[in-house]
Amino acid sequence: MTPEIQPAKPARRSTTYRSEPHVRVRYRAPFALRCGALLIDYILLALILTLSIIVARLMGGGARMAGGTAEKIGLVITAIGALVDMVVLGGIYGQTVGKWTTGLRIERTDGGPPGIVRTLLRTIVGYPLSLLMFGFGFLLAAINPSGRALHDLISGTVVVRRYRPHLVAPTQRPRTQGA
Repeated sequence: MTPEIQPAKPARRSTTYRSEPHVRVRYRAPFALRCGALLIDYILLALILTLSIIVARLMGGGARMAGGTAEKIGLVITAIGALVDMVVLGGIYGQTVGKWTTGLRIERTDGGPPGIVRTLLRTIVGYPLSLLMFGFGFLLAAINPSGRALHDLISGTVVVRRYRPHLVAPTQRPRTQGA
């Protein structure tokens, strides 16, 4: 009689950890959270612009040279703030101020950091195209299974929830009585 070869049973894994520390998990960003992050970014920029207009009005508004200059400087500072927030911070860290606040991250589709060129394309080309389509480019993130909006599809990026290592408390072993 020849012995039959049986496949070995796989070893049981410990159930104390739900995920291994070297495994990276990506979660699709919810549409409402993406809207909140964008709203925070635009509130920040509107605040800069509003403060510059207040300063310009205090200096005499557009009727005097100082007031007109303060308005122009405010517009320039707001444009620089928008580029720093949405392009530089988004490209280097993968997060704008709004995305950092809401716990979201911009990544390439392969999981790497987006880079400044992609975020520039995303911001300068993708956002206006999304708006020109009556906002449908933004709403695409709500109906697209991958959660990508038009500006994400154009730039090859995806917005995900930030990965946080395993937040579940380790299980405790029951205490044994007697020693």
